[in-house]
Amino acid sequence: MALTQMKSSLNILAIAALALQFSTPIHADFVGLNIGVSYWSPSLSGDFSSAGESDIDLSDDLDIDDPSQSSLVLSLEHPIPILPNIRYQSIELDSDGSSALSGNITFEGETYTAGETVRSTFDLSHDDIVLYYEVLDNWVNLDIGVDLKKFDGEVSMVGSTNTNKGSIDVDETLPLLYLSARFDLPFSGFYVGADISSFSIDDSSADELTVRLGYESGSGLGIEGGVKTFSLELDDADDLDTNIEYDGAYINGYFHF
Repeated sequence: MALTQMKSSLNILAIAALALQFSTPIHADFVGLNIGVSYWSPSLSGDFSSAGESDIDLSDDLDIDDPSQSSLVLSLEHPIPILPNIRYQSIELDSDGSSALSGNITFEGETYTAGETVRSTFDLSHDDIVLYYEVLDNWVNLDIGVDLKKFDGEVSMVGSTNTNKGSIDVDETLPLLYLSARFDLPFSGFYVGADISSFSIDDSSADELTVRLGYESGSGLGIEGGVKTFSLELDDADDLDTNIEYDGAYINGYFHF
């Protein structure tokens, strides 16, 4: 989905969700806990630079590996209308690479020359904290809230002589508008759903889209899988510019009680 299409869909869903919020009581009739384990194996593409310097391609220049990660997913829903429900997941997006350069590149004031072997780290690991309200809770489930992505990562490069080293700590918190929809298929236990998160300010933006198919038994044991895409465009955030995308399949097993 193109970025403009995603933002258009997000605006439409936001208007619908806000309208429902004022016409439908927002509450859960009991305390619910969802504990799951998720595995995501995305491909990583794009480029980055330190502010004011030339772009560095993650694949062509540095041969960065695609990340893969498993993580614990926790969700808590409660019957207190004024307080949001909460979902937490720790996302490990730590990639590295080693490549003999085909041309000169510059990062954080350090120049790495053609033929030099450079070891690099591209780490955008973050905690994902979603605060949301249930707008609908029947065979159609609709949630709206805020997805707080708290990054604690690093982008670094080290030349083969170890005399030229460049590093930027990524310490940012981005508040994304969050919408989630789930449609239960009649009399089957199967469901389809999608999550959309989006953030844009000045020349920086972040967009996340998850599309899934799942099955939940009457006992609350479930499994789901689908495709998840996360793109991040930063403009001089902690002296870092990025234009990158993670895109790949995921699977999640959980117990809902």
